[in-house]
Amino acid sequence: MQRILVVGSTGAGKTTLARAVGERLDLPYHEMDALHFTGPGWATDDRLAETVSRVTDGPRWIIDSLGHPDVRDLLWERADTVLWLDYDKRVVMPRVLRRSVRRTVTRESLFGGNRETWTGWLSGEHPAWWAWSQHAGRRREIEHRTRDPRFAPLDTLRFPHPRDTAAWLASA
Repeated sequence: MQRILVVGSTGAGKTTLARAVGERLDLPYHEMDALHFTGPGWATDDRLAETVSRVTDGPRWIIDSLGHPDVRDLLWERADTVLWLDYDKRVVMPRVLRRSVRRTVTRESLFGGNRETWTGWLSGEHPAWWAWSQHAGRRREIEHRTRDPRFAPLDTLRFPHPRDTAAWLASA
């Protein structure tokens, strides 16, 4: 495990796991949202493919994302391991709701200096709505990718419940 993708739906705990695994294996950790969202007003990196290519050109890294569509294949082609947090909505939704409420109340600065706001909750792009609406599609896409012959060399570890992830991490 030298080039790792941590995948799953919004709120599954990808960032938390990626940080923990990165620390344990001494891998450089990269947060996809921080690479993607680079400025105020949720501005995005126009050169995301170049940025991600540069990051994944290295021999060792861990990234917490299925990948933005522009870089998804690049990530999957360069990874050697996929850690899949395949959690049900009943696990993910309370997590993403707690996180978003905390971020909104504390005005936590996020990627590019952005913040979650109360009015942002009304947008379909808000993490809570996104997690709800994208859960099934994200799961299907990851399932498809794990069966795609192009990515057959990847070592994929699928965790259906947080206790499975915790047990694996404790033994890794």
